[in-house]
Amino acid sequence: MQKIAIITDSASDIPLEVIKEKNINLLPLRIIYSHGDYQDKLDITPEEIYLNLDKEIPKTSLPSAQTMEDILNKLESEGYTHVIAICLSAGLSGTCNSLRLVLEDHPKLTSYVYDTKILAYPEGEVVLEAVKLVEAGKSFEEIVEALPKIRERITGFYTVNTLEYLQKGGRIGKVAGTIGELLNLKPIITTDDTGVYYTICKARGRKQALSKMTELLKEKLALGKCEVTVLECACKEEATKYMEQLAKLPNVESIKLNVLSPALGVHGGPGLLGLSVKLVEEALWMNLKISMI
Repeated sequence: MQKIAIITDSASDIPLEVIKEKNINLLPLRIIYSHGDYQDKLDITPEEIYLNLDKEIPKTSLPSAQTMEDILNKLESEGYTHVIAICLSAGLSGTCNSLRLVLEDHPKLTSYVYDTKILAYPEGEVVLEAVKLVEAGKSFEEIVEALPKIRERITGFYTVNTLEYLQKGGRIGKVAGTIGELLNLKPIITTDDTGVYYTICKARGRKQALSKMTELLKEKLALGKCEVTVLECACKEEATKYMEQLAKLPNVESIKLNVLSPALGVHGGPGLLGLSVKLVEEALWMNLKISMI
């Protein structure tokens, strides 16, 4: 009989209480300051990081190999036979590849590492859908086969309040960053098919940026009912007001607020505001039926 464990990294933005409730095994990213290292979500909170960005911008790094080893050893001792690891984009982090290497030393565990090619709560949505399948008694093979289909239903995009942190983090060039700031340009950013950041469009000023994000959301809502999560980095009041506006849109099945992980927030800075959008399965099937008629 298969006993399946789900592993994810802290970039998935799943709240700790849900991690514990759903028995998800967490690989915390490392937050590196000049005075020491911290385990994301365990030793330091996102709020602590964002409130101190003016003093020092930390670096982020993949979970340590020892942490991976400890989790896999624990799973073996608890009688798990299969492991499904769902990770942030390999185009943005070495977590996927590192975990694959560590798993080679654990032949007793039948494993699969899935690169979501995204990060933050959209990644978390993939994880939570996989957990539902485990709870429903689906096999390892069935869950692995379902992951790409789940991922197709989920997307995410965000805008930033300033280009300063993208520039300092090396995500955009200095010239592009300087010109963007002078023109008050706000990019709307997502990840492409290879899992790296790319700009969907640009807006002049914050108000227009949020308006463009709303339009992008409406395109998804036109496909059917969606579960929406507003992602915020040290801008809770603004994000709450924005969420209340979006809640009135047709086909918003549910909407909630979530704090961004440092993996994204450190590079975007305070004021980063984004959306995670998941097309509900019923809506997906309805669209398929309509297209077949």
